[in-house]
Amino acid sequence: MSVKIGIPKTLSYYVYYPLWKKFFTELGAEVVVSDNTSRPIIDAGVKETVNDACVPIKLFHGHSLDLKDKADYFFIPRLVSVDGEHIYCPKFLGLPDMVKNTLKDLPEILAPRIDLRKGKLELIKVVYKIGSVLTKNPLKIYSAFKKAKAYFKRFNSLLSEGHTAVEAIDVLEGNEERKDFDSQEQERDLKIAVLGYPYIIYDPYVSVNMIQKLRDLNVEVVTADMLTDEELTAQSHKLFKEPFWTFSDQVVKAGYHYYQEGEIDGLIHVTAFGCGPDFMVGKLLNLGAEVEDDISFITLTIDEHTGEAGIVTRLEAFIDMLRLRRKRA
Repeated sequence: MSVKIGIPKTLSYYVYYPLWKKFFTELGAEVVVSDNTSRPIIDAGVKETVNDACVPIKLFHGHSLDLKDKADYFFIPRLVSVDGEHIYCPKFLGLPDMVKNTLKDLPEILAPRIDLRKGKLELIKVVYKIGSVLTKNPLKIYSAFKKAKAYFKRFNSLLSEGHTAVEAIDVLEGNEERKDFDSQEQERDLKIAVLGYPYIIYDPYVSVNMIQKLRDLNVEVVTADMLTDEELTAQSHKLFKEPFWTFSDQVVKAGYHYYQEGEIDGLIHVTAFGCGPDFMVGKLLNLGAEVEDDISFITLTIDEHTGEAGIVTRLEAFIDMLRLRRKRA
């Protein structure tokens, strides 16, 4: 019977899940994930966390509770820096400790510290440390990670084509056909950038399936994941000081890129209530939009009480405004 590795279906799941799933399965383990985000999962997380925790942290606790009886190990990496420069939000750094000291009767937590500011050799050490839980054969561990990187590259390629993280994972696992967004774009009359942290905009429940709702309104949607590292880095000179949080930096630079190219009609910034870094991100995006005469900007704030009707109404009003402005022009 294979070892079961549990990965909560939130936070870094929407960024790194394909990488780690492929790695663990190549080493003979079975990867299990929590159920899709739902009201019971959110309520369970809210009950267990402190009041001032942001929605994603509450969600993570809820997903951990949903998963705790399904796995032999929890995989919760301590993400510090993956590019050697920017770092993750402190709550990512302390996530394994928060979960361990808040929730009872959890399986053993695998929490490797991933900090590539010390050099890329650190990644090799981390990979071996994680893999050695399942095998002591370094060649087998190296081979598994090599295959995982190739699999992860395919995942990011699907994101760049316009798939959401959920859709990309389904395509990789054979549960969904690859979509042809190029043919669909010709039929859409508006183009909108939806920018926010991956675990907010890609979680269908948390974001009330915002991206699909915009597509249903005949809108072409672009995100930060569709841009290359080179395109994002090209925006660095516009910032007096780059945001040092990983996701914040990505969102700000993506917004500046889309403003510069002028190919979008509007930009929607999706943020979680109580997120400190996002306050600055939203302000920078708003200031960037003020100098653009033909690009509209809106912020949508999500929390555990957010109702679908309210978000849909604001989306529809935003789209109607854009179409009215285009008609008048």
